[in-house]
Amino acid sequence: MLLKNIETALNKQIRIEAESSQTYLSMACWAEVNGLEGIAQFMYAQSDEERLHMLKLIKYVNERGGHAQVTDLKAPKTTYETFKGMFEELYKHEIFVSESINKLVHITFEEKDYATHNFLQWYVAEQIEEEATAKNILDKINLIGDDKGGLYLFDRDIQQMAIASAAAATAK
Repeated sequence: MLLKNIETALNKQIRIEAESSQTYLSMACWAEVNGLEGIAQFMYAQSDEERLHMLKLIKYVNERGGHAQVTDLKAPKTTYETFKGMFEELYKHEIFVSESINKLVHITFEEKDYATHNFLQWYVAEQIEEEATAKNILDKINLIGDDKGGLYLFDRDIQQMAIASAAAATAK
């Protein structure tokens, strides 16, 4: 049985994961209408992944005797000045999500809810991966600079990342 404050904190994280999914979906739409097909494909995959993170939390809350809450979401930003700016926002958002997960882990530790603490370790590991991926992408973008040929190659490269990520997710 979940303590009420842990259930509340988990429901807050459910909302964060849902908003993450919506944010990445909006980024995918922006990229797609701007001719960045590979980036769009990558962002659609990221949106799907965040939704799966949300569903995993929902199932956990409900299975542990709580009641997962689906709430109103903030509308995501719909336009970006540049693809680099969009990825900078993605990186900042992943850091925010990591901080939120860490606070949640801390609450479970303080409350001695070791089952939830253990459950959240998957999210801790996932966020390490998400931040590293976002940082790697930004590093590549910085190497490209203003080179249009580099942008074309980057778009193809990130499309391959999306395909590989989808294949790995299917294998899980």
